[in-house]
Amino acid sequence: MYEQIAKNKRRAAVCVILFFVVWVGIGALLGFLWAELSQPASGPSPSVAGDITTGTVAAAVLAVLGIGFSFTSGKRLVLSVSGARPADPDQYRQLYDIVEALAIGEGFAKPEVFVIDDPSPNAFATGMSPQHAAITVTTGLLAVMNREELEGVIAHEMSHIKNYDVRLLLIVGTLIGLAGLLASVVWRSAFFMRGRGRQGGQLMIIVFAAGALFAVVALIFGPLVRLALSRRREELADVSGVGLTRNPVGLISALKKLQANDKPFAKFNHATAAMCIDDPLQHHEGRFHHLFDTHPPIAERIAVLEQLSYARAA
Repeated sequence: MYEQIAKNKRRAAVCVILFFVVWVGIGALLGFLWAELSQPASGPSPSVAGDITTGTVAAAVLAVLGIGFSFTSGKRLVLSVSGARPADPDQYRQLYDIVEALAIGEGFAKPEVFVIDDPSPNAFATGMSPQHAAITVTTGLLAVMNREELEGVIAHEMSHIKNYDVRLLLIVGTLIGLAGLLASVVWRSAFFMRGRGRQGGQLMIIVFAAGALFAVVALIFGPLVRLALSRRREELADVSGVGLTRNPVGLISALKKLQANDKPFAKFNHATAAMCIDDPLQHHEGRFHHLFDTHPPIAERIAVLEQLSYARAA
């Protein structure tokens, strides 16, 4: 378990460095492209190196701001785009009691508790550390799970927090989401621009190139990074959760209900799908969605827990 925590911390650092390098590379490429397009017909422009440097510095500043945002506001962003609201302690007393009891069992501060109004049963944890974490469940999950099953689900999410899976996924999800947002802003601005003369045409080319590069990061590079994350993290969280509750039956029963679920999670998005206990993409029929599955099949996870249950009973 300590080895997994160390790996997740290293992977989070690698993702941040990789994001910074890719971002700076995009800036340098755009600077080079601008220098080439603005090159006078009489010969090469002496400002090529300066344009590349300007693009690199501008991209580096944006990258640092994005990384800083993911560390300071990533959790709030994830909760906001998911439509999560703080769970009322009186209305959701059982949920609060389970979260508090399991947090005491793990030995860290009680995570914040949020609820999403969605009939599809699901849950996820997010945050940069066990001291700054949140657990979110859907109203659909609360409607179909009994106390034993809900305890199994919350223990699973507690394990993600303990294992620092939440930090890794939060950094990756936030940075990919920012790339997608920036690509959208650039593309939208391009439609309102009117290129006049040679300089205007060059600017339009740069804008379209920037939009295409950021879109590649968000739509291709981002999912590939998520796929590189260990799919075993869900099975590890299952086993760790059972170790916390000492009751594999609760989580096994909960996973079987999730496996039988046929209601798509309406409030999911690609940046947060990897955080969920039940992969929302597996409940969407398009082949494109299944290309980016980040969870092992629930049947495999149930089989692992059943073997664990048999071993405990033996």
